[in-house]
Amino acid sequence: MGKLIYAANVSLDGYLEDEGGAFDWSEPDDEVHAFWNEHERGIGTSLYGRRMYEAMRVWETDDWLADQTDVVREYAGIWRDADKVVYSTTLQEVTTARTRIERAFEPEAVRRLKETSAADLSVGGAALGAEAFRHGLVDECVLLVYPVLVGGGKPALPRGVRLDLELRDHRRFGNGVIHLHHAVRSAT
Repeated sequence: MGKLIYAANVSLDGYLEDEGGAFDWSEPDDEVHAFWNEHERGIGTSLYGRRMYEAMRVWETDDWLADQTDVVREYAGIWRDADKVVYSTTLQEVTTARTRIERAFEPEAVRRLKETSAADLSVGGAALGAEAFRHGLVDECVLLVYPVLVGGGKPALPRGVRLDLELRDHRRFGNGVIHLHHAVRSAT
């Protein structure tokens, strides 16, 4: 059985994006990128909303990777090797391999996917992540907290959801980013 892991880069004040939709403040250096590579290596299926999928699909092509570091190029292969499910009512087709579209987020279907998966699953994006949290589907939460205040924008964690968490791991990177890994103990 796979665990569903919500993973995100987040500002110190709790946002995935600033008010203008930018997240350039969370571009990882090689040390942080290597962390994400290791994390993603254990993921068999990634669940995305349309906007997150559109941001991530850049990893499907090699044309821009030639000038990148080894750790960045390595991530492209890891991303390509995972299955991807995109939840969207507007996306007409996917342009990446190992990807399918689901028109609605069905909590029971995600539960079945977890039960039948040999590897862990990830959920990315604020809206889809919030739905997964609200339906009690998230087993673990991995956040990389960046030393920046953006003053507003898209919250990383859902409002109106109370969960008790257990700290499983933490780490400080050389660039000041803090990794926090929590397991969900219970919803209250």
